[in-house]
Amino acid sequence: MHLSVDNFRVTRGFRTVFTRLGFSLERGRALILAGPNGSGKSTLLRMLGGMLPPETGDAVLGGVSLSGDRAEFVSNVLYAGHLDALKPAFTARETLEFYADLYDAPRERVAVALESMALGFLADQPVRVLSAGQKRRLGLARLALVDRPLWLLDEPTVSLDTESAARVALLAREHCAGGGMVIAATHIDLGIEGAARLNPADFAPSADTATAHEDDAVLDGEAW
Repeated sequence: MHLSVDNFRVTRGFRTVFTRLGFSLERGRALILAGPNGSGKSTLLRMLGGMLPPETGDAVLGGVSLSGDRAEFVSNVLYAGHLDALKPAFTARETLEFYADLYDAPRERVAVALESMALGFLADQPVRVLSAGQKRRLGLARLALVDRPLWLLDEPTVSLDTESAARVALLAREHCAGGGMVIAATHIDLGIEGAARLNPADFAPSADTATAHEDDAVLDGEAW
């Protein structure tokens, strides 16, 4: 499976975050998103996850166009963002069983997914008693549970210790080794051989060429 992105553009307020952004990614490869805060890394991941439409351009994954058939496109994508998306009353096991049913994955994978992030001993503990790091690991255990070709990872190792971050990196390497693709905004080395790098800031227009769109929001007076 192959991913191609062409001519992506997005504007926030009066600032064009990036324009004419494009790249290609082959199966078994990874792309690391670099750049400072506000450069558009999270925005790009959300666009590819189908949560934010680009103003221009399109992406094609395995012959499926994002603009033409968003539902089919995102059915091949697994997105892990800043939020862990956990219910406090569920146990760790029930959480992954819920995601298994949601993503049509076999429940037999739940135990493996828990162990992939060293959470087996917490399987029957409610989410509300888990630490921030344990919650993060539980959210990321979906990577070992759901079989989707393209992973979109937005700062996946935030709140994780060194050992847990290494587990995430291992999952990413194994996914690529199996023919999957990974696009990650991360400050750690995932250890994926041949991983490419992209800085969305390289596609930002110069200040004198940025233009406001007529539908840009304008806030007058005090804004909170």
